[in-house]
Amino acid sequence: MTELLARDDFRAALEDAIKGREAKNASFSRAWAEGRLKREHFARWAENHYHYVGPFADYLGYIYGNTPDEFTGAKDFTLQNMYEEELADIRHTDLLIRFAEACGTTRERVEDPSSMNAVTRGLQSWCYAVAMREHFVVATAALVVGLESQVPSIYRKQIVPLRESYGFTEDEIEFFDLHITSDVVHGERGYQIVLDHADTPRLQQRCLRFVRWGAEMRYSYTQALYEHYVRPDLESAAVAA
Repeated sequence: MTELLARDDFRAALEDAIKGREAKNASFSRAWAEGRLKREHFARWAENHYHYVGPFADYLGYIYGNTPDEFTGAKDFTLQNMYEEELADIRHTDLLIRFAEACGTTRERVEDPSSMNAVTRGLQSWCYAVAMREHFVVATAALVVGLESQVPSIYRKQIVPLRESYGFTEDEIEFFDLHITSDVVHGERGYQIVLDHADTPRLQQRCLRFVRWGAEMRYSYTQALYEHYVRPDLESAAVAA
């Protein structure tokens, strides 16, 4: 039987569960960072990303409801995270739609579920299923550690070319700037909740599995954006040449 990992060893194992599966290394992310995308590709990204991150407060709401009352710190974090997504200053999805409109699409297209591809639909469904069905610490591991904690490392690589290569204004890219800051805090707090409350070998191993699966889901989602929207354009351009 697997033994309970010491706190430092468990933290290292959680980080290792993401390594090699980071969404920042998917083809779409690399093309973005290297300045090889067009605004229409960003529009398709926004139309998909809305349906992944738009329900994030809903995912968190299920986790909150599944967290026993005695775990006050975990409940407070989840509630604060929901508040920041929906109510603090400006709704995060409104900032995403502002960026999307700067890319040439519309609020109506972004909000239309038919705008997302099948892989995005799968990611959204997985997030709902995990949030609703899993132990609160496992769901926190999956969604906050496996998914949300990756955001700063992704957006740090992408925000500079948005300014320098693609010519977006600071207002248009506020969505990215905000998440570079906020998700550092969210990701670290998620780690601490998992370290504090995954207190059996079974819970630790299930958290590690779901962090790994979460990282794989985000990588697959990001890679699919390239396959659906960028590769066909590149192939058409090659044929035309």
